[in-house]
Amino acid sequence: MKLTDLLIKCLENEGVEYIFGIVGTETLDFADSLSKSTQIQYVNVRHEQGAAFMADVYGRLTKKAGVCLSTLGPGATNLATGIASAQLDHSPLVAIIGQAGVERQHNESHQFIDVKSLLEPATKWNTQIQDSKAVPVSIRKAFRLAQMEKPGSVAIILPENFAAEQIMNEPLPVTPTPETVPDVTSLQAAKELIQMHSRPFIIIGNGVIRQEAAMELETFINTLQAPCTHSFMSKGVLPKDHPLNYFTFGLKEHDYVLLGMDEADLLIVIGFDFVEQLPNAWNKNKLPVLHIDTLPAEVNEYYPVKCELVGSLKKTIHALNQAEIPVKPWQPSGELQIQIKTNYQIYDQSDESLTIESVLHLIEKLSTENTIVISDVGDHKVSIAKTYQPKKPNRLIISNGLASMGIAIPGSIGAKLACPDDPVICITGDGGALMNFAELETARRLGLSFTIIILDDSMLKLEVKQMDKKFGDHYGVTFQNPDFVQLANSFGVKGIRPKSKAELENILKEPQREIVVIDLVTKNKSYPK
Repeated sequence: MKLTDLLIKCLENEGVEYIFGIVGTETLDFADSLSKSTQIQYVNVRHEQGAAFMADVYGRLTKKAGVCLSTLGPGATNLATGIASAQLDHSPLVAIIGQAGVERQHNESHQFIDVKSLLEPATKWNTQIQDSKAVPVSIRKAFRLAQMEKPGSVAIILPENFAAEQIMNEPLPVTPTPETVPDVTSLQAAKELIQMHSRPFIIIGNGVIRQEAAMELETFINTLQAPCTHSFMSKGVLPKDHPLNYFTFGLKEHDYVLLGMDEADLLIVIGFDFVEQLPNAWNKNKLPVLHIDTLPAEVNEYYPVKCELVGSLKKTIHALNQAEIPVKPWQPSGELQIQIKTNYQIYDQSDESLTIESVLHLIEKLSTENTIVISDVGDHKVSIAKTYQPKKPNRLIISNGLASMGIAIPGSIGAKLACPDDPVICITGDGGALMNFAELETARRLGLSFTIIILDDSMLKLEVKQMDKKFGDHYGVTFQNPDFVQLANSFGVKGIRPKSKAELENILKEPQREIVVIDLVTKNKSYPK
C-alpha cells in the first residue's frame, strides 16, 4: 500500500470520525486514500481557518483530537490561526499539512515556506515526515500529545514525494494515558494549609471540565463551604443557584468578584489556565495559593504557591474529599453575591427590548440541559461570560485563549457533528460572522440544523467602547453590512429579522430542523465615520 493508505489506517486506528479541510496538489494522494475509508467522513470546507475551528470545537466537546487538513503555503498559513486557537484554549487538535517534496525544499520554491518553523510557537509538537516508516510512530505520538493534559495542537507535515511511496507497516496500538494522584504527604499538606486559613476562595478553571471533575469539585465545595468563581471557559461547573456560586471573574473592568478575593486569605486554584488571565490581574494582594492541577504550577510573585496537588483532577479532588477536609464557611462582606447578580444581570429583569442580556435570558429560559451555546469573540462575549448561565459543564463554548473572531459559525459545525442530538446556538457579532460566513454552505451541505444569532450593529463594539473611553471618539471600527437575511437566503438558508423579543422567542421555541440565521439589529446600529 502507499504511504497515505497507511496514514489513513493510522487515523482510523485513533478513532477519527471526521477530517475537516481543503485538498491541494500536495495532498491529492491523501484525499485518494481517504476516499476509500468507511470510518472517516471528509468535510471539505470553504476556508482552512474554518476547518481548524471545526476541529477545535469538535475536540473540546468529544475529548478526542479533532483533525484538520491543508496543503502547503497559503493552505497552511490559513490553518495556522485555528491551530493556535486550539493550542491556547487547550483543545486537542491534530493538523495534517501537505508540503513540497524534500527535493525542492533547499531552494526558493513555489508556495514553499518552512511550515514546521512557522507552527513551532502554535503547537505542542510538530514534525515533518522524513522517513515513511516513521508514520505510525508519528501519528500515535501526535494523538497522544494532543490529548494529554494540557491538551493542544499537534501538526504532521507530509512532503509530497513520500505520499505515494509503497510501504508495508501497521498502526501502533492505542494505549490509555496513565493518570497520577498526589501522594498522601501532599494531600496532608493541602489539608493543613486549608486548616491554617479561615477565608479560602476557590477559583474554578477549564481543567475541571476537561477532566470531567465537576461532580467531585461540587462535593469538595459543599464540604468546605467557601465562595467560588469560574473562569470564562469553566462556566457551568456549579449550578446557577448554588449558594456559594460567585459566578465569573476575569473581566477587564468592573470585576466585582475581585472584591471577594481581596477579603480572602487563601486562594484554592483548581484547573485554571493562565492563558485566560494572569494572576497579577486577580491576586494583587499576593495571597498564598493552593495549586490543584494536572501540571505543576508556573510560579511567580503573584502566584505564591504554598502547596501543590498535581495529577488527575477527578482522582485528586476525590482523594481530597476522602481526607476529611476542614469546614471553612464564610461570605464576602457587603452582600457581594447580590451585587454580582445585579451588575452582571444574572436574573431576567423582564426587559422587552432586544439587548444582548435580554436575548441571553431568553436563550437560558428556552434551552435544555444539553443545549450548546457557542460565543464568537467581541463585546458580546463579555456579556455572555457575565450573564449567561449554562445548565451543565461544557455547554458554553467560549474562546478565551487566542480569542480569535470568526470561530463561532465553523465551531457550530464542529459542535453539531460532535453532539448531533443536542441543540446548538451560535451567537456572533457582525464582524466575526462575515469572517467565516461561507461555512454556511458547508453546514447546509452536511444537512445540519442549528441557530445563528447575528448581533448586527455595524461596528466592532468592544473597540468602539475602548476608543471612546480612551480618546472620546472612535476611528476605523465601523462598517456597513449586507442584508443578512438575503445573504442567508442566497445560501438556501432561512433568514429572519425579528422586531420584538416576543417574535424572537417564538423563533427560538421552534425545534431545530434546519439552519436559521437571525439578524438581530440592535438599537445602536451606526455607520462608518
